[in-house]
Amino acid sequence: MRHPSALSAIASAPASFDGASQHSSDPRAVGRSIGPSRAAHEKQHAGHVEISPPGAAARQAMAGRGMRVELVQAMSCNRIEFRYWGSSHLILAYEHGVRRKGETFIDGVPPSRLRDLARRITFLPAGRNYFEWHQLRTSARLLYVYFDPAELDVRSVLTSSSHINPQLFFEDACLWTTLNKLRRLIEGAGRESLPYFEALGTVLMHELVRLNGRAGAPARGGLAAWQQRLAASYIEEHLSEHIPLATLANLVRLSPYHFSRAFKQSFGAPPHRYHTYRRIERAKALLERHVLSVTDIGLSLGFNETSTFTTTFRKVTGLTPSRYDRTVAPLSPQN
Repeated sequence: MRHPSALSAIASAPASFDGASQHSSDPRAVGRSIGPSRAAHEKQHAGHVEISPPGAAARQAMAGRGMRVELVQAMSCNRIEFRYWGSSHLILAYEHGVRRKGETFIDGVPPSRLRDLARRITFLPAGRNYFEWHQLRTSARLLYVYFDPAELDVRSVLTSSSHINPQLFFEDACLWTTLNKLRRLIEGAGRESLPYFEALGTVLMHELVRLNGRAGAPARGGLAAWQQRLAASYIEEHLSEHIPLATLANLVRLSPYHFSRAFKQSFGAPPHRYHTYRRIERAKALLERHVLSVTDIGLSLGFNETSTFTTTFRKVTGLTPSRYDRTVAPLSPQN
């Protein structure tokens, strides 16, 4: 297998990674009449996600043995479409992003109209179709990680990665930690970073194997689907409040001890940490509107002191709220 250069800009011309060539145009694979004709589809696609219109997002990439990673920043409030069909496995990880409207389709999984995409991860096995469209309410930042299936099989001691199941918009703290390290590496990488980049790739491959094992059988000790929905909805509706563990446990009819363990199994983080993550994601969305002050945003989310809000925000994002506010451009609330 050829090894691409360590760092490359791919903002415009499509560059093939895995030699993916034939692409299905069957609209049943990804939704209702979502794509162009077969000829146009094949012409436009290579080994990476196609984003249209082409200038709707900035792209930066790094590649090494068996893996390529793209960091994508989308700022437009107009309709943006994303398509992929190739011979590489694909991980999509949203650092942040709230869409006003839109829908995501992948083969083998019911479509989703989830609005807040922050910290959501999707896994698409090789040969599956992916299509997504949205109109953003805030800017969106995401990571695409492409894996050569043969390389994944060898380095993870997996019999055949072709049997990995697709997963849409899940959360996993361990996987997210590794993806976040890749993102930071790309932001300031040089050729000397390639060994670390490939080491992170190996870790990520093993995380995929772990996830596949978890997805292939019922998650022992995890929350049932109705319990997950109930707990997550309650947290979203009470972000600014202190939520006692007993309150959530009673909501899903479990003891606090068993609920805490089951929640972590299902969401990848304990209830308190998940609550904190969701508060910070809401804070990021409010900061991107450039309407409220940092102090007002902190107070609206239940932080009585600006210093406490700042410390928590920096711990989760690596930036202070003021610094984050300066790094994002204001987005119009209307199309």
